[in-house]
Amino acid sequence: MDGLLSIPLYLLLGASIGFVGAMVGIGGGLIAIPMLVLLFDMPQQLAQGTALVMIVSNVLLSVRSYNQSARIDFKSVGVAVVINMIATNLAAIMAQDIDPVLLRRLFALFLALIASLYLWQTLPGKVRKQSISQPGTATKLKLSTSVWLGLGSGLIGGIFGVGGSLIIVPVMTLYYGFRQTTAQGMALAMIVPGSCVALGTYAWSGNTHWIIGASMAVGGMFVVRHGVKLAYRLPEVHLKRIFSLVLFLTVALLMAK
Repeated sequence: MDGLLSIPLYLLLGASIGFVGAMVGIGGGLIAIPMLVLLFDMPQQLAQGTALVMIVSNVLLSVRSYNQSARIDFKSVGVAVVINMIATNLAAIMAQDIDPVLLRRLFALFLALIASLYLWQTLPGKVRKQSISQPGTATKLKLSTSVWLGLGSGLIGGIFGVGGSLIIVPVMTLYYGFRQTTAQGMALAMIVPGSCVALGTYAWSGNTHWIIGASMAVGGMFVVRHGVKLAYRLPEVHLKRIFSLVLFLTVALLMAK
């Protein structure tokens, strides 16, 4: 697993995951984690910490690309960022002591619920009209909204090492009427600092494989912008359905272990 000959495999894996992750507005960790568990037989915590190395770089590049396509109001998400960092740190500390098998099953259940929610949004009459967050404009969030989004995404991201944006995006699209791509960009902006905090916590506990994580991060760096471009070209319904499919496939990978 540590050999230099395996690095091309890590690069290719990172590129594949990075492209899909950028397209559906995640850091790619929800795909990377079950792949690391299955391919390299990693314990759940080690897989989550290793995936975070790639997640941090992918999220940073994805936010940059989303902001270039539709401006993100970073001041508006500032409160959510602070709450996210605090909640992520506390949740990541607790996650270190959870049984790996139980943690993996909880992760699979969480993804299945989110996937079902996304698929439900694509049913006829369920897609709410996006009356705000039009392309080229920045959308502001209410203080209460920022607090709840930051808290929810932080707890999820800290426990599972990924997934904070999975909570934010469906809430913003279904309840607040954001466009899918706008919600994805803002969600990623909210979780950047929290992902860094989670990475530090997992690394401090020895649950990070830096060679694999860094190699996957480099692979993803070359394709992130292309994934974001594709996201803006796809219809809203198709993007949500692709996201649901990715999540259900991830659940299948997790349950196969």
